Amino acid sequence: RGHVIQALDEGSAKEALQSAFDSGIRAVAITLMHGYRYHQHEDRLQALARDIGFSQISVSHEVSPLMKLVSRGDTTVVDAYLSPILRRYVDQFTAELGIATEDLSTTRLMFMQSNGGLTDARLFQGKDAILSGPAGGVVGMVHTAGISGYDKLIGFDMGGTSTDVTHYNGEFERSFDTLVAGVRLRAPMMRIHTVAAGGGSILRFDGMRYRVGPASAGADPGPACYRRGGPLTLSDCNLLLGRLQADYFPKVFGTNADQPLDTAIVREKFQQLATDISRITGKPTAAEQVATGFLRIAVENMANAIKKISVQRGYDVTEYTLNCFGGAAGQHACRVADALGMERIFLHPLAGVLSAYGMGLADVRAMAEAQIEQPLDAAAETMIEQACVDLRRQTATELHRQGITGDQITLIEKVQLRYEGSDSALPVDNDNSAAMQHAFEQAHQQRFGFIAKDRGLVVEAVSVESIGVTQRPVEPESALPDSTSDPLPSDHVSLYTDGHWQAVPLYQRDDIVPGQRLKGPAIIIETTSTIVLEHGWQATLNRHHHLILQRFKAREIEMAAGTDADPVMLEVFNNLFMSIAEQMGATLSNTACSVNIKERLDFSCAIFDPQGNLVANAPHMPVHLGSMGESIKAVIEKTQGNMRAGQVYMLNDPYHGGTHLPDVTVITP
Repeated sequence: RGHVIQALDEGSAKEALQSAFDSGIRAVAITLMHGYRYHQHEDRLQALARDIGFSQISVSHEVSPLMKLVSRGDTTVVDAYLSPILRRYVDQFTAELGIATEDLSTTRLMFMQSNGGLTDARLFQGKDAILSGPAGGVVGMVHTAGISGYDKLIGFDMGGTSTDVTHYNGEFERSFDTLVAGVRLRAPMMRIHTVAAGGGSILRFDGMRYRVGPASAGADPGPACYRRGGPLTLSDCNLLLGRLQADYFPKVFGTNADQPLDTAIVREKFQQLATDISRITGKPTAAEQVATGFLRIAVENMANAIKKISVQRGYDVTEYTLNCFGGAAGQHACRVADALGMERIFLHPLAGVLSAYGMGLADVRAMAEAQIEQPLDAAAETMIEQACVDLRRQTATELHRQGITGDQITLIEKVQLRYEGSDSALPVDNDNSAAMQHAFEQAHQQRFGFIAKDRGLVVEAVSVESIGVTQRPVEPESALPDSTSDPLPSDHVSLYTDGHWQAVPLYQRDDIVPGQRLKGPAIIIETTSTIVLEHGWQATLNRHHHLILQRFKAREIEMAAGTDADPVMLEVFNNLFMSIAEQMGATLSNTACSVNIKERLDFSCAIFDPQGNLVANAPHMPVHLGSMGESIKAVIEKTQGNMRAGQVYMLNDPYHGGTHLPDVTVITP
């Protein structure tokens, strides 16, 4: 409540800071437990550090003025670590452009932030740079698809080392709690989920299963086809199967960066791998079959990533358009859509570099947050308004410093609400108490599947976002009438599809005119990417030169047959079962009222076979899994074959697999 229980020991603080400074340290992060609300001690420590001479001082109430000591502390440390590096980068950048630092007040140099907005180079902070690249892609995705009238989007950004996926339904989704490389950050960032599946993901056979990633060949040495001695990767799969065409790819490889992609070394390596797999499994396997297997596994991994940001959060992914961008997305777009049951794909002419293009489409944004932590009532409304007044002033000042005046600024105000005793806050638009409660209950019902009428609501925090709309480039629109003729292919090439090689048409995107339709299988070449149009899909160019892919033929459902262990299907089903176990956990966490389950994630979910043997377990709390199989075997034995689908058994008997008595194992056949 702001009472000083123990005075700040300035003497020992100054001594410790001086010792650190004398050892060569020049950056300091200051985080006190209640500093997010009461700043006096943090301010005093900041003054001491400034007097000593530290060049970078990050203070938690300025960096992340929200509760949760550990994540606020992590965020402050990240800011103290990265900001000097960014400042050096900005200085080098301006020097190359011939701009003196003092001239930045007249020359606008903008940087992308993790929250999807631009900011002045002088205001760019380390904590806001973590996801700046992928955030540019999200902005580009939304603005470009919006031109063609699509506003329910799943973003699929596939590059060289990873795939980023995101969900959009009318407004940018942001997270204030993000785990990046094991570091907990409390800063507004685009809600982006990343998986280690990119064009450079390394392929291997572990003796039983095909594995794709998570290790990447990177840009150097890169995939085997780059002529730098790299390993087999997903890009090599696409090259071997004709999904990438070396004759239509830039000749920038080899020692002098003037050679084409190396198809010969890729075929040689795949044939050697196929020989090894045939010897181990006892089944003859062709190089093309091996590459197809790896490709299928990668597609399943990327589809599972999209499920995490859509299906697990209560969204029906089949109602959305898959917006594909990044250099490798076009080669996998149709297959990922098929794996999810999606039937429409959007591809912008600059899809291969949309993250860069998106930065040019972004607005200047300033965001600020404040902690409230009060029950939702009339008094809370007053506190919200007082906080918003301060935050509006703070964000408006930041935009004014960047030359944006009041009539150019729009505001978005959000209130984070949660149930009493819960830690799961959801954002709603700032409004009166009744309207906010209604909006919260709707969001809670969609996300968690229930409304707790008997629990009060708590206002956790408020945020204000000031947006200075920038002038966006105008996308060209065709003035000519739509064509009714079929486009003419510029070539016919070999593509391995549906289990065999066949000649398919190859089109140059620039040769296709609005209204023309082409059906798969086909390949479309563009300046920054290659698009593979699969069987059952057709592509149409609209008047904005956006390529719209639509499934016109019902997808054939593949059936697994036979009893022999197939290395490809083994990995596919391993990933599918793992995804199911993870979705079980997401559902359990979403629907639980218990703090132990909802916030501490003190549970485990797993799938077992009819004998009670473990098939797949999600990475939840592993301590439960050792005895879970015994619990299931005990229920199987007790019921003597009378278990039926839809039944539910609960067990906590320590003599039959139970652990602590409060731990309950729930078993459903």
